[in-house]
Amino acid sequence: MYLNNLKYVGALKNKRSFIFVFVVLFHPLKSYAQETVEQTQNQAKPDKVVRVAVTGSRISKAQKDGPTSVTVITAADIEKQGFSNAFDALNNLTQNTGFVQGADYGNTFTPAANAISLRGLGPNHTLTLINGHRVADYPVPYDGSVNFVNLANIPTAIIDRIEILNGGASAIYGSDAIAGVVNIILKKKTDGTQFNIKAGGTKEGGENLRLQLSGSKTLDKLSLVYGVELSGREPIWAADRDFMKSRTRLGEKPDTIVGRKNADTGKYLSIGGCQAFNGLFNGSVNNIGQAGADNCASGLARPTYWTVQTQNRSQNGYLGLDYELNDKTQLFADFLIGANQIENNTRSPIWTSLAATSGYFLNQDSGNYEIWNRRFAPEELGGVERINKKWKELSSNLNFGIRGDIGETSWSYEAAYNGSIYTSQLNRQGLLRSNVDEYFLGQQLGTDADGIPIYSPHLDRLSRPLTASEFESISGTTKEKDKSWAQSLTLSANGDVFKLPAGTAKLAAVAEIGRQGFSIKPDQAVENGEFYNTSSSGEYSGTRTRQALGAELFLPLAKPLNLTLSGRYDRYALSDNSIDKLTFGSGLEFRPHPTLLVRGNYATSFRAPDMNYLFLNKQKGYFASTTDYLRCSQTGQPLDKCSFKDYAPGANYTLTGNKELKPEEGKSYGAGFVWSPTNKFDISVDYWDIKIDNLVTNLSADKILRLEADCRLGNQDINSAACIDALARVERNPANAVVDPNVIKNINIVPINAASDHTRGIDFTSRWRWKTDSFGNFLWTINYSRVLEHEYQQSKDGEKDDYLKDLSIPDWRDRFNTSLSWSFGDWASTVLVNRYGKIPNGDQTAYLSPTYLVNWSGTYQISPKASASIIINNLFDKVKRDDTGGWPYYPIGSYSPFGRQGWLEFNYKF
Repeated sequence: MYLNNLKYVGALKNKRSFIFVFVVLFHPLKSYAQETVEQTQNQAKPDKVVRVAVTGSRISKAQKDGPTSVTVITAADIEKQGFSNAFDALNNLTQNTGFVQGADYGNTFTPAANAISLRGLGPNHTLTLINGHRVADYPVPYDGSVNFVNLANIPTAIIDRIEILNGGASAIYGSDAIAGVVNIILKKKTDGTQFNIKAGGTKEGGENLRLQLSGSKTLDKLSLVYGVELSGREPIWAADRDFMKSRTRLGEKPDTIVGRKNADTGKYLSIGGCQAFNGLFNGSVNNIGQAGADNCASGLARPTYWTVQTQNRSQNGYLGLDYELNDKTQLFADFLIGANQIENNTRSPIWTSLAATSGYFLNQDSGNYEIWNRRFAPEELGGVERINKKWKELSSNLNFGIRGDIGETSWSYEAAYNGSIYTSQLNRQGLLRSNVDEYFLGQQLGTDADGIPIYSPHLDRLSRPLTASEFESISGTTKEKDKSWAQSLTLSANGDVFKLPAGTAKLAAVAEIGRQGFSIKPDQAVENGEFYNTSSSGEYSGTRTRQALGAELFLPLAKPLNLTLSGRYDRYALSDNSIDKLTFGSGLEFRPHPTLLVRGNYATSFRAPDMNYLFLNKQKGYFASTTDYLRCSQTGQPLDKCSFKDYAPGANYTLTGNKELKPEEGKSYGAGFVWSPTNKFDISVDYWDIKIDNLVTNLSADKILRLEADCRLGNQDINSAACIDALARVERNPANAVVDPNVIKNINIVPINAASDHTRGIDFTSRWRWKTDSFGNFLWTINYSRVLEHEYQQSKDGEKDDYLKDLSIPDWRDRFNTSLSWSFGDWASTVLVNRYGKIPNGDQTAYLSPTYLVNWSGTYQISPKASASIIINNLFDKVKRDDTGGWPYYPIGSYSPFGRQGWLEFNYKF
């Protein structure tokens, strides 16, 4: 099923796009919504050379383009293309081919946050900056493993543009810059004071409203810019969508609401019928058991509690200040703060008798060993929202410093402090273990000869619904408080160093010191085991310091040929350990003609070990599947026919941290060209290749289980260090247990440096502008990315997994979009078409057909100060469906189940 396989997600047939080939051959264009900064100089010489700094280099140059392509998304692009925030725009990048767990994925560690996966290398291999500076990680690790930056809480009101460097850049920025760099650049000024209101939603749920106020002002030597954004969004529930409001639409077995089983036979026992529960879950409960074997069940149980869009309330503010001390020196500061309140829901409260211990008990009244279970309905709780998970998050970022020119030289400098903090508090309601057990089972009366608890249970309570007050008596609220922070001091300088026949060589240098930390603080009651079916990683925290020195040199070797070299040394230190890494980069720019740039680049990169991997206390989970080699051998079953081979869901595991981890090491290179024969037409093609070694992965449970079997069966010396370690890592039920004898209870694993990841592909962008007297102005753009190869290797001696052929890998093989913008007088409109390449279907047996989704926006300029817009996403109301993986019957995480969304927007300039 979709929800049981974290690798899943579906969609699209493996064939070339005719539309793409046609446009490439006949209408090469350049991106607008993702405008690549790849324009050659105008053939006419400008009166004054304007130098700019672009993400990927610390040296200001006359040309914006360089040896590595940079994609730019402007604030106007975000609005015109129908994106609600920075994450939506970044998620639309064709380079974003990797699958990530989103808000609709439900049972994840981070449903309140959003991330991207450039090149399919994961959210932890893209460096995210704000105004060129690092920000605090999201306090909770993605998928319980890796640290990342939350892109969901950056307001669009104060974004000037987003620059995306498409390649490795650790020699410039340090750790994390392996797949690319996302630099979110905030506004320095606005066009007057602007007020904006935007409201919309879907035809069923998800209503949202956003208010923005931004402006700028100059007071003598002081200039300031400010922005405020308030927004609210209602949730969308699975029950709001007809195609997934029931998980029995294709004849699947419904979920049990009330059950009483004989632990020895596994058969249901009588509770006196299901009539008392018929009104629950909107009247959908039925008895699917046989006479005297009641099984009260409903197909609406899971959809009723499942949100595919979180509820969100956010308040964000920004203030930027610049003060001219003199004509050569400037003081600057900017402060960004955001508060978010998020709610989601993934399942109803569920109880199974004595789940923390035996799972079953001896019923004194019946003489049977029994298992009781209950799934509680909204009618029993006082509403489905009663048990929503609720996050209260606060993030802030402060940056201040001084910049200026050094005397009468060409050199300039900047000294800056940057501090960032992110706090998150999670409140959730759960069942109190002792209360709920006692409510249904009563007081324990002792144990039998095997130590199994004896009860005289309350069958009358099991056989009827709870009241809201009764649910209140067996439940409570937990609070988890998490925090992350980062701060740094940076000193940089750049200027001319010497003359060459072809021009002036330029140098940039940087020195950094920094410190970062985090803390995870679960509720003590959870730690004490007071809550039912709730586990915790325990309270843990960590800090580390870093220092770095770097330099970049620009060399004009000949009139058409430039060389850029860069190098950087980084050191990370814990209290009892340290690592260091030296990285370098190089780039060539060859301009045989003013309209043509041919470029190439090579760089090494790295990622310092994730803080979570270093300091993790314990994390519990389960494997997608497990093979129990010991039980296969003990029962005499051949491995290929063994009933214990690849059983799913697999064994539980406990993951702990490892402070001996080393940096992950990346290498990347690329080559391409930019051709711009006129200022109305340009095209670029780039080849890229990225490899990561020493990739952090978890110790292989399969290898542990193979070794454990060999040790217990006498094939290995059971007293050897390897066997002692393997036996300690595998925990099993006793061989004489009444239920599940000798079954694996838990496997203890740690993260290690062992894996490698290699991917390569091409990017294509193009743009064509034209003007007409009678029909207005037009802009046509195209963006295309294709992955040519992606191989992952779990260990050096392991087999390589071809991700392009592996039907368990949900990453996109290719992505394509094209847009057409038009303006005429007071009217403007944009159409964006997204094509999503193939990904596997739900049962991982084939690929889904390609899907095209269309966004449209239209704007009317009411007056010089006022404008109104209509924005529609998914214009034709297409929802990608896939029944092969079962409920929720769509490729979860890859496609949106919302259908058509629309907004009305009004903007007024004072």
